Amino acid sequence: MFDVPFWLWIAFAATVVVSLAVDLLAHRDTHVIGFKEAAAWSGLWVGLALVFGGVVFFVLGGTAGTEYTTAWLLEKSLSVDNLFVFALIFAYFKVPRAYQHRVLFFGVIGALVFRGVFLAAGVAVVSRFTAVLFVFAAILFYSVYKILKGEEESFDPGRSFAVRLLRKVIPVRDTYAGPKFFVKEAGKRVATPLLAVVAAIEAADLIFAVDSVPAVLAVSDDAFIVYTSNAFAILGLRALYFLLSGLLDRFHYLSKGLAIILGFIGVKLILQALHKMVSPSVPEIPSPVSLAIIVVVLAVSVILSLRHPVDPADEDAGGSDEEEALAPPPGGRQDPR
Repeated sequence: MFDVPFWLWIAFAATVVVSLAVDLLAHRDTHVIGFKEAAAWSGLWVGLALVFGGVVFFVLGGTAGTEYTTAWLLEKSLSVDNLFVFALIFAYFKVPRAYQHRVLFFGVIGALVFRGVFLAAGVAVVSRFTAVLFVFAAILFYSVYKILKGEEESFDPGRSFAVRLLRKVIPVRDTYAGPKFFVKEAGKRVATPLLAVVAAIEAADLIFAVDSVPAVLAVSDDAFIVYTSNAFAILGLRALYFLLSGLLDRFHYLSKGLAIILGFIGVKLILQALHKMVSPSVPEIPSPVSLAIIVVVLAVSVILSLRHPVDPADEDAGGSDEEEALAPPPGGRQDPR
């Protein structure tokens, strides 16, 4: 654990609050986020994350700075899977493009809260029960198996627990009412499908946290490092979605790269557990090595995807998995409820 000064926590919280406020003010009007705007915001979020990493490096030392950068890059890479699910949810509920940023904005706020809870619980458990690292490693290895076998869990937005719970709490109307989440009908307050979309996004993030939390805890067991790195990765998720929207299918080797990264992190977790429980002579993988491996694997995955694109003839013949996932259910889907 690092000796994190209180003012650094305050600086982090202030940065997040100001960033969200600026983002909200900059997108007061509902409009479609174009590539140039998304690229500018992506650059801003990445730059902000790296600047904060520099502050961590300067205040807490090189080890903390390296762990923060590694955890942030790991979370950033794992979040690519979220982008595919976002696309699926938006297609399922037929969300107009002009409203998608508003949905993701509130989805990010929820993710910041839930990840904070999960990471705090994870740090507490790991600090008391080192053996849980073996359980986390098993979760990551199972995720690798599903990815390599093409058996990744499907996500049905309409059947997610959060959406079903929402429908029990408040009626959900059939049609959108602009960017509003609630409207009044016959004197009663009802939700619009836009609120159901937010619920579906939050449910998806809970699912991805199953892989994300164990992975980041393999990099660091310090609450400040794991949460700040996650927070800055999550803050840039909206801009990354609009930046890569329509290009996700091109990075077809990225899933294999993520499988390699998750497998490597699983091995790292096992070595950490053995080092603490069995013998200090069991080597641990240093954070700089972890950072280098993640960077190399991601770079190779992207380069291979661009140099060996999917054959358009194959896509036309059978359709990509993502296209099938984005297709409406049999019979169409007109009622978001």
